[in-house]
Amino acid sequence: MAAIGVFCASSRTLEQRWLDLATRTGRELADRGHTLVSGGGCVGMMGALADGARAAGGYTLGVIPQPLVDLEVADTHADELVVTDGMASRKTLMIEKSDGFITLPGGLGTLDELFEVWTTTVLGMHHKPVVLVNTDGFFQGLLDWLGRLADTAFVGHSARDTLVVVDTVPAAVDAVEARLA
Repeated sequence: MAAIGVFCASSRTLEQRWLDLATRTGRELADRGHTLVSGGGCVGMMGALADGARAAGGYTLGVIPQPLVDLEVADTHADELVVTDGMASRKTLMIEKSDGFITLPGGLGTLDELFEVWTTTVLGMHHKPVVLVNTDGFFQGLLDWLGRLADTAFVGHSARDTLVVVDTVPAAVDAVEARLA
């Protein structure tokens, strides 16, 4: 099966529905036999994601920068935890270790990771699927803005089309699997 990188929030102050979404994502990946590649944190959605995968018998690979280890937010229960020197090397390693990517709701770090993998796909640096889960319209404002960028030629329509947008976790995993087949 595949190693799927998942980007999501690590905030400790999120509504329970977002933590539940992350838990369901981890379980879905594990139920389908995929390895979870995460940002290596144990808090917020990131922690719920890894816990969900492990609860369903999945393998978890966390990639975390040393400064976050120092803050004691590392997922020490990960099957494999790789510590990097910084955020940039974390993203690079997550891209290398993953066969495809799913982005769940999140903030600046999540958007940074989404744009990194999407940009490197568009530039042909890899051909891994990039899927955005727009649960409850979380990313709708972003998607509307991206549509305007495409309409004004700041982003090509073909680049915009490489980002797969779905509403549910099962649809996200289906989309990754279909593009890997």
